[in-house]
Amino acid sequence: MNATVRLPGRFSRHALLIATAAVPLTGWAAHALTLHKRLAATRKDPLTGLLRRDAYTARARRLLARHGDDVTLLMVDADHFKQINDTLGHAAGDAVLAAFGARLTTWAGPRAAVGRLGGDEFAVVLELASVRRAQRLEQLVRVLHTPVTLDDGSTVDVAASVGAASPEVPGTRDLAVLQRMADAALYDGKHTGCAVLATARHATVRSINGRRIGRPGTATWGRAA
Repeated sequence: MNATVRLPGRFSRHALLIATAAVPLTGWAAHALTLHKRLAATRKDPLTGLLRRDAYTARARRLLARHGDDVTLLMVDADHFKQINDTLGHAAGDAVLAAFGARLTTWAGPRAAVGRLGGDEFAVVLELASVRRAQRLEQLVRVLHTPVTLDDGSTVDVAASVGAASPEVPGTRDLAVLQRMADAALYDGKHTGCAVLATARHATVRSINGRRIGRPGTATWGRAA
């Protein structure tokens, strides 16, 4: 007696073809997923999850081109950050940076460009019209001054300085110009607990690669501008 088992007709051949094709397709899918993860890792800062400089710059420029005068650009610095690192350790400093990243992301919303430019320096570009700007900036300052809870359950007091600029003041959507103005405004209000909106005076500040002269890190700012 022939013990060979026959597969039932056309359906079985079709199923066999699908099963055969699925093997390389599954391999390609896994490969594509790996590539996607690697690409995402090059675009995102691993500590905060924010955009790195190049990715932030590209997205910021798209927002400026699309929304024009209804865009607001912010520069943000964590205040007394070195003191946190020196007294509480780098783990605490990392927790503060991660908290700032999460707070900026939540405040700005999913359509904004939110980047970590290095160290304790952040930048945000979002659609934000002038009629709501002052209220929203006050809200952000309150959020950034909320104590951060560390892994051991203790809290650390934090603060941040914020400078803002909008294209309507200098009459340009140039990202480098707006970053320089916001950076200068930030230092005018450093440690005051208030966000400072750039005026025409801040547009005259000299810069290196789009950053205020004398600002730490101006020599390496080029890629972000």
